[in-house]
Amino acid sequence: MLYRNTIRPALFAVGRDPEWIHERVLGALALVSRSPLLTHTLRRLSALGFTRPEPREVMGLRFPSPIGLAAGFDKNGVALPALAALGFGFIEAGTVTWHAQPGNPRPRLFRLSGDEALINRMGFNNEGAVALAARLARLPSLGVPLGVSLGKSKVTPLDEAIPDYLASLDAVHRWADYIAVNVSSPNTPGLRALQERERLDVLLEALVKRLAELATERGGARPTPLLVKVAPDLDDRALADLVEVCLGRGASGLIAVNTTLRRDLLSYRIAPALHDEAGGLSGRPLARRATEVVRFLVRESSGRLPVVGCGGIATVDDARRMLDAGASLLQIYTGFIYEGPLLARRLASELARSR
Repeated sequence: MLYRNTIRPALFAVGRDPEWIHERVLGALALVSRSPLLTHTLRRLSALGFTRPEPREVMGLRFPSPIGLAAGFDKNGVALPALAALGFGFIEAGTVTWHAQPGNPRPRLFRLSGDEALINRMGFNNEGAVALAARLARLPSLGVPLGVSLGKSKVTPLDEAIPDYLASLDAVHRWADYIAVNVSSPNTPGLRALQERERLDVLLEALVKRLAELATERGGARPTPLLVKVAPDLDDRALADLVEVCLGRGASGLIAVNTTLRRDLLSYRIAPALHDEAGGLSGRPLARRATEVVRFLVRESSGRLPVVGCGGIATVDDARRMLDAGASLLQIYTGFIYEGPLLARRLASELARSR
């Protein structure tokens, strides 16, 4: 309540680009992350009053909580220890690309407070896979699984996407507990074409093969799990094709969903000037569609592909609906912005108490 009634209004009232505020918050978390004492203190304080979450084992990994942080919040991995201290059961760094890139011109992040939503057209702004790998190599143990989301560099032609993804994979695989393949962001031209059956089949074949080779080089270790992030705008036929390809090529799971290009989910009485901004919509308006996609993917795969539910999760009821639809784990992002830094702990705690 303190965050919603006092801190959030103060942050939102600042007459700045929302991305500027995000950068300041991330910078503060990065500062905490550089101090083991501050990180430990944050972990202890943020856990006060919450029920211990129930761990889950998915894809051979142990998750101390089912609530994770989606890719996009900490693209360059600068604040991972502090984020883990806030109670996330897993964290996904990135999306990172092989080539460092500035992303799209600013402003590129828009807040629709009345709908508790965001529109972003960031464009995979990041320092590149090599820089992320160097940072992860210096990272202390987080105590939670770390995923790394990979995307295609904007300068790389679509027909050369596979070597671009493979280069990023080679750079970061050693420090990733799982790899997420982002082929569904609406903010890199042509990227979503990689969800098409033939292109996705070839891409996953290459990535799964490379992960098997890397596991062999490590002495026969189990290959790092590979998940595919899905767009909410695919129809049932395209989703079914995607499931078939993922099962056929040995993907480990799915993340559903990415942001949407739809605007009919918004209340057009609220912030109408922002509705036509280009980019992907996230937050509360996406919750119903995200849950529908999760349910479809679980049913279509007959439960053989674990699904990480993502999209519009801000309350324990949202979380329960997604879990009831068949999600094995959950990710939050926009809800974290609107509900505050203790959202992951609160959701995990309430889910544990209601068991």
